[in-house]
Amino acid sequence: MPKLLVTGAAGHLGRAVIHHLLETEQVAPADLIAGSRHLSKLSELAAKGVETRRVDFNDAEGLASAFAGVERVLLISTDDLATPGGRLKQHQAAVSAAASAGVRHLVYTSMPNPDRSLVSFAPDHLGTEKAIQQSGLAYTILRNAWYHDNYLMSMPHNLQTGKWFTAMGDGRITNISRDDCARAAAAALARPAAENRILSLTGLQSLNAHEIASLVTEATGKPLEVVPVSDEQLAQGLAGAGLPDFVVKMLVSADANVRAGYFDLVTNDFNALTGREPQSLRDFLAAHRDALAAGH
Repeated sequence: MPKLLVTGAAGHLGRAVIHHLLETEQVAPADLIAGSRHLSKLSELAAKGVETRRVDFNDAEGLASAFAGVERVLLISTDDLATPGGRLKQHQAAVSAAASAGVRHLVYTSMPNPDRSLVSFAPDHLGTEKAIQQSGLAYTILRNAWYHDNYLMSMPHNLQTGKWFTAMGDGRITNISRDDCARAAAAALARPAAENRILSLTGLQSLNAHEIASLVTEATGKPLEVVPVSDEQLAQGLAGAGLPDFVVKMLVSADANVRAGYFDLVTNDFNALTGREPQSLRDFLAAHRDALAAGH
């Protein structure tokens, strides 16, 4: 079996991918390599027989060593959102190192419609996709829809006040769970196709703010009123809540992207890749009822 490397293995998505490689795809631990800047966070995987390697996207020489002897790499986009252009530079270094090391197939976690997205970090993904396509590597690009899980960060507060201030307007968005994206990434890494592919991983429904709020109320029994606001008003509210400037820009741009229709897409790519249907937002919210109602 070829060696498979997962970068960002200490993160939420990376850990879930490793889980699905071991449990769902039945990849032997000896064939897996978990990569992270923080090897101490990978001790549980090491105890299971998974090899661990230090993978630091800011260390070009280290990347060459990290990718040595690896046939397939899952490149999970990094979390460097605060530094303008920083994440793209990291990704480009990783793609270059993978090509130099003789990696045969690269899987990358991107986002929907990066070529026309209004989301603040879309240029990072578009630039990375271009770097991969120009590298000569065989590739699978997974354009992950906005996670169900993102609602767990904002909705508990919204439910406390009973109001959801949003600049989504009448736009619609399809969501998918982080775990389903991890399942798909594991499948793409363990069973790569012969041809290069760009897949958009989405749920089966595209919903507007009122429909999402209704599902949140259904799951929690708590009323939630949608309050439409402008981009400027949303930015003021988020900044007033103490969020960093780059986070404010990201969240405002995400709502603008929904309003523009660029998150409104539904595909069958997840089903084709995994042989199953993605978890619905309704089922996800029901499963995380306690987390949603944490503020009550």
